[in-house]
Amino acid sequence: MKRLEVSQERVLELFRYEDGKLFRRSDNKLMGCYTQKHRYARIGIDGQNYKVHRIIFLYHKGYMPKIIDHINGYRYDNRIENLREANTYQNRQNSRIYSTNRSGVKNVYWADNCQKWRVTFSINGKRKTFGYYVDLKEAKKVATSMRDKYFKDFANHGSY
Repeated sequence: MKRLEVSQERVLELFRYEDGKLFRRSDNKLMGCYTQKHRYARIGIDGQNYKVHRIIFLYHKGYMPKIIDHINGYRYDNRIENLREANTYQNRQNSRIYSTNRSGVKNVYWADNCQKWRVTFSINGKRKTFGYYVDLKEAKKVATSMRDKYFKDFANHGSY
């Protein structure tokens, strides 16, 4: 698949940035729209469609990385201070708790075979278990600690 490219100069020529939003310089119209088809707001530039957060990153940083992470996990918050370059692994670590999670705690699952809560997640593509716990609060504490240890700034504890 061909990667779409637009220059920072072109973006600066067309738009003005203000608090996570892009406004067309020619008429000060707010640009970027959300549709049910797309998860992220889109914007058209010279006949090509781009995700708004990618154009905002380019506007400020001068380049467009392969992956841009929304730090607070909210894909509609396109303020530059909420955007950072990431790799696929980091971006996944900064994800919310899955809707199918039954414990209510990210990375904590019920292990039927031993009737305990299991703390587990992938590190560099390998599944690692951090123990089995009778108490859900203890499992949550371990999961939080391990996410902080391994994922650092990209650790998301599932609260947003």
